[in-house]
Amino acid sequence: MHLVLAANAEADRPWVADATADFARKTGATVAVLCVDEVELERLAPVPRSVFTDRAAAAAAAAAERLTAAGVVATSTVRSGLPRDQILAFAEQEQADVIVVGASTRPAVATRLLGSTGLALVGRSTRPVLVVTRPPEASA
Repeated sequence: MHLVLAANAEADRPWVADATADFARKTGATVAVLCVDEVELERLAPVPRSVFTDRAAAAAAAAAERLTAAGVVATSTVRSGLPRDQILAFAEQEQADVIVVGASTRPAVATRLLGSTGLALVGRSTRPVLVVTRPPEASA
């Protein structure tokens, strides 16, 4: 089994990597971590693309290191563009059995207005999508 974990460069959510590690250990899966820098057009970005790419690389590496420390074989990759599109294309390329993504941590109103990557993936993916919610002890 092979999983794709969609890491989020904007939020430190270690429980998503922990849940993925637990799932991978139980199924014997390997994990490909992807973080998307969310820069569609560099000319419209408020800072150079490298700032976003570096943040995405750090998030992907942190998730992969957490998985590796938990005994799971993991790789990390960074892509540029819209998260939904890049995650779906990467899952196809990796022939993922499941896409794992963290639930939105935005307030409900913001999620309704701006949408969420998890919701977009559930609506568009031909592969199963596992949405990991924040554990109660991490809510504080």
